[in-house]
Amino acid sequence: MTLTLRFGEVDDDTPDSLARFLERAAIVEPWPSPAPCTLTDVEEVKQVLRMLPTWATTIPFWMVYAQMTTFSVSQAQAMDRRLGASASFQIPAGSLTVFLVGSILVSVPVYDRLVVPLARRFTANPQGLSPLQRIFVGLLLSTLAMVAAALTESHRQDASLAGATPSVFLLVPQFFLVGAGEAFTYIGQLDFFLRECPSGMKTMSTGLFLSTLSLGCFFSTAIVSVVHAVTTSGGRRPWLADDLDQGSLHSFYWLLAAISAANLVAFVAVARGYVYKEKRQLADAGIQQQQQQLVGDDDVAVHA
Repeated sequence: MTLTLRFGEVDDDTPDSLARFLERAAIVEPWPSPAPCTLTDVEEVKQVLRMLPTWATTIPFWMVYAQMTTFSVSQAQAMDRRLGASASFQIPAGSLTVFLVGSILVSVPVYDRLVVPLARRFTANPQGLSPLQRIFVGLLLSTLAMVAAALTESHRQDASLAGATPSVFLLVPQFFLVGAGEAFTYIGQLDFFLRECPSGMKTMSTGLFLSTLSLGCFFSTAIVSVVHAVTTSGGRRPWLADDLDQGSLHSFYWLLAAISAANLVAFVAVARGYVYKEKRQLADAGIQQQQQQLVGDDDVAVHA
């Protein structure tokens, strides 16, 4: 029995027009044209281009991740942070990120000891899940995290307007989901980039991964600025107000959930059309072997 959601197995070579354009770099032309590139150089560039759609669809995860140290902390400040009903000690709002780290520490051994053996039965993959499948799980968890955050904030705001103060521990699910999503996405991204980067460009793999993190934080800042500008125009009540009870933070979370869901669909489309480098090389080797056999058969026929 195999999983129906399989990534990295459908041949989607570089578009013909782009492939022909890149292959022109290896054509020897009369002087004073520049020296031609080797076919290896051309293939390495084509491989990097094949990776870019996957690279782009992992950026929104880190946009969601950035909310755990910004608006989620603001939510915590507006909630009951006491350990008990009569306790005088309050949990610092910023320390709730410990649940983020804790979920990572829990998710990694759970994946290694439970998910991998179970996944092997369905995927026939010794690693359990492929890199793209792990990224898919991480993106799915981040989408669910934003749904949980929107529902929690809506409940918190309704309770606050009614004169009640909900417990800060209602925020744990969104921290846990994002942390678990990071465990899958982080490892999946590193494995994917290290595995798929051309042998002569291995140092680029870490750069590709870190660029998704930095761009995610950048886009998080950009979307906050855009949302604030749009929702304050015309004298309307802003979504992202200093006083959360006067804003609509839950609407912002729903927006991020919609963006994450759309990105998840795009990632599935990209991943289903991606072919792992190892499988592509095996396919190329098989084609070359068939061509050699055909040439050999022709030689035998001529001699006969």
